[in-house]
Amino acid sequence: MKLQALELKGLDDVVKELRGLKVHPGGIDIMAPKGVLRIIKIKGIDSAALNILKQEMLSLGGDCAAPWNAFISRSRNCEGIIIGTQAQINRLCDKLSEQPLGLPELGRKIRALELNYARHNFVLKAGKYKLNLGRRTYIMGILNVTPDSFSDGGLYLDKDIAIKHAIEMEEQGADIIDIGGESTRPGAKSVSAKEECGRVIPVIKILTKRLKIPISIDTSKTEVARRALDCGAVIVNDIKGLKKGPKMARLAKRYNAAVVLMHIKGTPRTMQKNPKYKSLIYEIMESLRQSIKIAKDAGISDNKIVIDPGIGFGKNVEHNLNILKKLREFKSLGYPILVGPSRKSFMLLLRFKTGRIF
Repeated sequence: MKLQALELKGLDDVVKELRGLKVHPGGIDIMAPKGVLRIIKIKGIDSAALNILKQEMLSLGGDCAAPWNAFISRSRNCEGIIIGTQAQINRLCDKLSEQPLGLPELGRKIRALELNYARHNFVLKAGKYKLNLGRRTYIMGILNVTPDSFSDGGLYLDKDIAIKHAIEMEEQGADIIDIGGESTRPGAKSVSAKEECGRVIPVIKILTKRLKIPISIDTSKTEVARRALDCGAVIVNDIKGLKKGPKMARLAKRYNAAVVLMHIKGTPRTMQKNPKYKSLIYEIMESLRQSIKIAKDAGISDNKIVIDPGIGFGKNVEHNLNILKKLREFKSLGYPILVGPSRKSFMLLLRFKTGRIF
């Protein structure tokens, strides 16, 4: 007999292995969830509810980690970590429906998280465009019509050169062209809406007639976004995640545009001044949840929302690498994810430190 340890990343991998064994389809449905380990962290749970949670998981063959003193003294703001297979987590949710202390609601939230995490097919609707994001990774081409962007400042400030570059990016395989008229590099100063429009609107007017792919406007100014949408842009890429005010979200809704909701800590001028986090991924996700709520409160539908953890925007090298390492955790929010490592300095630092090219 020969043995092989399998490194299976998720349900799809487990199903593939079981099908390879020619297991009966009914058996696959039963066994596959038993081969997927889930680790779910809970914040803000009553210690009494945490005690019930642990007992229920133990009865199912799983476990629930908790602070050592959670069962000695009562606390209404505990943390815990559920550890179990997907099948055990599903059964736990059934059992929580009959428990007190807010556990039925917790069960519903866990089910929603599981559905989001397992999802890999998204259709993004932006104006007249439909992008099937689950089929492959889509590429966003960046066109900075600015004199001071960190990697290409001044290269495409001329309208004709900018238009030519956008067309070249489409020919090279870009699926979206993101156009910005204000640098957001660390330390960058803001420009007026008038100046920003003067840079991007002439370019967008022509490109919407020349390109077959959607155009995104990279701005946090409502007036710039409105004029860009008037010219045919169909995505608003807002580095402030719609938090500057309610007008941007309402504007996107009115124009039937999609939105990219990014996380940023501070502003471009201050964001790289020793950024600190107590819990990096959790804090970014909480901020993105706030942006999602703003979008949905304005009537923007789920199929028009993309999230962006904001690599390089108020994060140091360690933060950026941690985001990339744990990128899958953002799937629990239930939306497609945009990442922009591009030519940011942390990639160069990593290359020189490790000798690896990414």
